[in-house]
Amino acid sequence: MMELEEIRLTIDEREALRLADLEGLSHEDGGRMMGVSRATFGRIIEQARKTVTDALINGKAISIEGGNYEINCTDRLFVCEKCDYEWHEDCGTGRPKACPSCRYTGLHRVSAK
Repeated sequence: MMELEEIRLTIDEREALRLADLEGLSHEDGGRMMGVSRATFGRIIEQARKTVTDALINGKAISIEGGNYEINCTDRLFVCEKCDYEWHEDCGTGRPKACPSCRYTGLHRVSAK
């Protein structure tokens, strides 16, 4: 196998990608989850997307690096946009595909009450 050039993605950039692109959070909610402002979250996600795009387009390996961190896992609250059903999902299970009550795919994550 040939050696690929490596490109660096920081832990913060990886987390911003997870929150915005995998979990579907807004910049405001993503910033809140990371403890940064909306504008800072926007800058982090912009750089992360550039890094990942460079790797995909130019065939580079992605190395995730960057400091000490702690993963705090709490359950997540989702709401169906059609029937308003609310339910909790455990961390690490990925974003739900549909509402467990009506199977509608339009849903969003909200802050726990």
